[in-house]
Amino acid sequence: MSTEQHINPWIKLSSKDIYDNPWIHVREEQVLNPKGGKGIYGVVHFKNKAIGIIPVDKDLNTWLVGQYRYPLEEYSWEIPMGGGPIEIDKLESAKRELKEETGFTAGKWTLISRIHTSNSVTDEEGWIYLAEELTEGETEFEETEDLKIWKLPLKKAVEMVLKDEITDSLTVCGLLKAARIYNL
Repeated sequence: MSTEQHINPWIKLSSKDIYDNPWIHVREEQVLNPKGGKGIYGVVHFKNKAIGIIPVDKDLNTWLVGQYRYPLEEYSWEIPMGGGPIEIDKLESAKRELKEETGFTAGKWTLISRIHTSNSVTDEEGWIYLAEELTEGETEFEETEDLKIWKLPLKKAVEMVLKDEITDSLTVCGLLKAARIYNL
């Protein structure tokens, strides 16, 4: 890996706000591209961090959360995840999301990944944790969540990634890293 400094070859000429809601802000920028040509760039700014959690019990089982994803018009199996406000500690957001979506609390937390979910158009940053030493509890679904919870062997979840049955970026990254950590 190179440690050399990289200079931004893009030049921003102007920026205009296009859309704003509680979760995202969209701006359109007039730019000069790296070859000097005029162009346009749309940037989606996320107002939350993406937080994903892989709960793992002593028998190497995990839990996936299934839900219909409106933008894709598809059902999706994913690790428990959600948005964590920028100003709140990532781990606190992870603990809240795990409790909301699975009912679990965890005695051991390990940060295993930092990713950018789609860095060609968005600044969204994702953080993925392993949650171990699990204690069961009650879920606390949000109004927008119609979730199904599935307990399965971690190895099977990883196989689903390899068969493209799981396509969510945080889930794919997290499960593949977990597979390496647990030597699956």
